[in-house]
Amino acid sequence: MEEKRHRIILLFNANKIYDRQIIKGVGYFLQATQVNWDIYIADDFRTSFKHFPVLSGDGIIANYDDPDIVDLLANIDIPIVGVGASYQNPLDYPTIPYVAANNDTLIEKAFNHLYSKGIKHFAFYSIPPSQYCRWASERENSFNRIMIQKGLTGSVYQGMETTLDNWQLAQNELVKWITSLPPNTGIIAVNDARARHVLQTCEFMKLKIPEQHCVIGIDNEDIINYLSVVTLSTIAQGTEEMGYKAASLLQKLLLNKMNGTPRILVEPQKIIERRSTDYRSVQDPYVMQAMNFIRNHACRGIKVEQVLAEVRLSRSNLEARFKAELNKTIHNVIHQEKFDKAKYLLLNTTLSINEIYQMCGYPSLQYFYFLFKKHYNKTPKEYREQEK
Repeated sequence: MEEKRHRIILLFNANKIYDRQIIKGVGYFLQATQVNWDIYIADDFRTSFKHFPVLSGDGIIANYDDPDIVDLLANIDIPIVGVGASYQNPLDYPTIPYVAANNDTLIEKAFNHLYSKGIKHFAFYSIPPSQYCRWASERENSFNRIMIQKGLTGSVYQGMETTLDNWQLAQNELVKWITSLPPNTGIIAVNDARARHVLQTCEFMKLKIPEQHCVIGIDNEDIINYLSVVTLSTIAQGTEEMGYKAASLLQKLLLNKMNGTPRILVEPQKIIERRSTDYRSVQDPYVMQAMNFIRNHACRGIKVEQVLAEVRLSRSNLEARFKAELNKTIHNVIHQEKFDKAKYLLLNTTLSINEIYQMCGYPSLQYFYFLFKKHYNKTPKEYREQEK
């Protein structure tokens, strides 16, 4: 007997990386199990409510962080699996099978990462309370609980919902908050989009990241790193796993093989450490100034002499300070910055190696290959292929 072909509706807004990765996880389930599903998803991958058709499928996987979707499905009598945030209050969960990102461990992971760097002051940049952003309130509450548990006083700022009309006002208010923070504060942003606000505002204020403040986001939204001078450290949520598990639950529902109403919490996947939290407890103001100059200009082909001119010290003096603070030479630090940028581009873009060596400030492709092979014992091409 031929297996029934099920019509499955996905209700997400895939303009957000969170939703896109969940959809990808559903796709992994389809590829791994070869289930007999027909998938409906809007052509632009966004759920539109203006002219939404009557829902007539066999099953639904939906983003239950969106209250409009929840309302739409309130009286739908077909199998539904929800995906969304975790909650402290059990009564806040929907009464359907549900897969959630563990907000407590997301914030705990961000805090521990900053704490391991020697950061002693902490702040949280959130979002104004909204029924559309209940996950943000949960993360804010998680931050406050950690501060209490650790006996720390953390600063929380919700800011404004930023629009084109209030963009400048929102940044001015953010300036005031950042100015109020003590030096070397670790700022946890509720997501990568809010983290970008902090990076952009710190650049406007001429604050050095990570020397003066560290910033970490949540989501691993790559596009942020193309819009910011400083690359953003972030936490990759287990969103693909969430999508896979949601699809698995729906298949059990369709086959009447589910007992009860399961609720699954998915842990964060990993921390992706980039420049915004590459904090070293540097006390020497000249080394701090030099490090900031190197980070911003290494890939423009600068030499040691230009660093000396920036901080206005003799080479022997600054080299001694670098040795004491970092146990590295100025030349070593310049090359490490260039290597770090090259590795990031090799792994996270499809740019040709010919383009990458120029973007990283090397005089020739041959010289880039020579130095890279000497440092990593593999060519840039081999590094890209093996690490990916």
